[in-house]
Amino acid sequence: MHLYSGPLSLFGRKVEIALREKGVPYTCDMVPFTQTEGYAPKHQAVLAANPKGQVPVLVDGDVTLYDSTVILEYIEDKYPEPRLYPRDASSRALCRLAELEAGEVLLPPVRKLMFRTEPPGPDTARRDAQEREAAAAEPAIIENHRKLDARLQGSDFLLGELSVADIATFLTVLYTVRNGGPGVSHHRNLRRWYETLAARPAFAGIAAEIADADRALSHPVERREF
Repeated sequence: MHLYSGPLSLFGRKVEIALREKGVPYTCDMVPFTQTEGYAPKHQAVLAANPKGQVPVLVDGDVTLYDSTVILEYIEDKYPEPRLYPRDASSRALCRLAELEAGEVLLPPVRKLMFRTEPPGPDTARRDAQEREAAAAEPAIIENHRKLDARLQGSDFLLGELSVADIATFLTVLYTVRNGGPGVSHHRNLRRWYETLAARPAFAGIAAEIADADRALSHPVERREF
């Protein structure tokens, strides 16, 4: 398997954690990225494989896939053990829903913080406006943390066992903190869950690589207490 990912691509990193948790051997191209130009000019292999020109892209022999969710389901079908989706239909659907929520409910307010890793530039009025938008997004982030905390009461994982729902949600929380957003210290269950995942080699390795990429590519962000 060969993966095209990005050093700070949340969705590419989601696929990498899954591959590492399953122990699947893979090679990876980290598509060039800068905070000022993004992925431009876009990688030709990615453009050829994905009409949207985005990572991740997975190439496995004559199979080429894009979109992290499609890739994760393909990996699960090809390498079913250890499982990252529940066995029964209802739990499996809930896992898919939780992964969807991580990207489409939890992540949108976090996106309002992501400008902070870009160089400030001379337009201070624009930067001030972005900070106001970030501040306005914080109540939604805190409320999402509260809901996750309640969901994790008495459970080590979101669906009883480690799943792609945990992987996707972990990365959303990580990206909240790395962009100077609200931490999880006031949410005991959420913090316990996060620290449990962060201690697993697959999660720890990817988190360390993201931190290294930030040091090389990102404007420093003042982070709050975790």
